[in-house]
Order: sequence, then C-alpha cells, then structure tokens
Amino acid sequence: MIAFSRPLLVAAGLVLLPAAALAADPATATLTLTADGVVSAAPDTAIVSLGVVQEADTADKALTANNAAMQKTLAALKDAGVADKDVATSSFTIDPVMVYPPQKDDGTQDPPKITGYRVSNAVTVKLRDIAKAGGLLDKVIRVGANDVRGVSFTVDDQGSLLDEARVAAVKTLETRAELYAKTGGFTLKRVLSISEGGQPNPPAPMMMAKMAPQSDAVPFMAGEQDIRATVNMTWEIEPAAK
Repeated sequence: MIAFSRPLLVAAGLVLLPAAALAADPATATLTLTADGVVSAAPDTAIVSLGVVQEADTADKALTANNAAMQKTLAALKDAGVADKDVATSSFTIDPVMVYPPQKDDGTQDPPKITGYRVSNAVTVKLRDIAKAGGLLDKVIRVGANDVRGVSFTVDDQGSLLDEARVAAVKTLETRAELYAKTGGFTLKRVLSISEGGQPNPPAPMMMAKMAPQSDAVPFMAGEQDIRATVNMTWEIEPAAK
C-alpha cells in the first residue's frame, strides 16, 4: 500500500512525492515519469569536410598552388549542382614547415629551421543528394582536394519526425503510468505538467568510408539515423477507491 502523507518513493522510474509547488494541498502526491520516443529514418543529406593542403619552399608558392587546386575543387562542386549556400569555408591556415636538427654529442642542439610553408584551405559541403555523393567525392579528390576530414549524415528536415517521436514518448508514458497505478493501488487524476528534455540529434557518424583508387566513385553507406525526443510527465494521484 502506498502512503500519501508526504512520502518519497523512487523505484523503477517512479517518483512519489508531495507536489507543494504544483498544488495548494501539501499532501498531494504525484507520479513523475520520463520516456524516450525514437523514430528511425534514412538520412537524406551528407555533410562533408574537405580541402586542399599544399607545401612549397615559399609561402607565396604554397598559396598559389593551394588557390589553384581549391578553385578546381569549388568548380567541380558547382558543376555537380552544389549551391553556393551549401559550401562554407571552415578553416584557412599558413604554417611554416619546421625541421629540428638532431642533438649534438655535447648535448646542444641547433635551432629549428624553416624549410618551407604549408597552406591549408578547407570547406564544409552539404550534399543534398546522397546517391550522387560518392561520385562527387571521387571527382573533387581527383581535381585537387587531398584532405577529406570527415563525412556525416543527417535528416535535413527533422520536424515531422520529431513530432512522431514525441507522440511515441507520450504513449509510452501513458501506458507506463497506468501500469504503475494498477500495481501501486492508486489512480491517476490529472496531468500536472509535461515537458521535453534532451539535446537535438547530432549528425550520425558515417558507417563506412574508404577510397578505391581504381573505382568510379568513393563507396560509402549512410545507414539510418535515430530521431529522439525525451518527454517528462507528472500526474496528480490518489489512493484507489476501496
């Protein structure tokens, strides 16, 4: 039997405690539950981070070579139908290439020398047609992109899927609350609060990605992504009628 005079009970996700902040009667008991609703969907967008790294004995030569290769890369993206709004520079650096002489017999060491310069230019690209992504990656790599930093997948418009996940979470909570009420010998009076917690889904990691030098396209698989909604609900409860 569950006591209702200012109790505190925590078991298997069930919280039974006075709800002074939710009702005027300090003896009011509540049931608070949390559940996740999950909907799986095939990603429709790939996010690719790629760029060009070039080295030369002078910064000017390295920059010139990098600019030429990056222009070819951007042109290949545009020819493939990637819109300008879906390409954004993510990093640009010019660094000296250092050589550190070995330590001498007397324990001293000459200072490092600059032997050249390295220029790196990277962009983040949103590919809205995953079916063409493999061939596009192969093309930009062949024209000059020599620094592919990662690929992730996402569902571009998650709004309706999140709503499905929310509905699934609420249905789970309602079923679970009825189970606890039946087992614990109390009844559910009314919903006092409902809230949503958790963080938006990050892009799903790529399941497979490897270059095939003699193939027509870079092969990869997008898999599925889970869209998750976490919902919290609190009910006012009372002892079941005898």
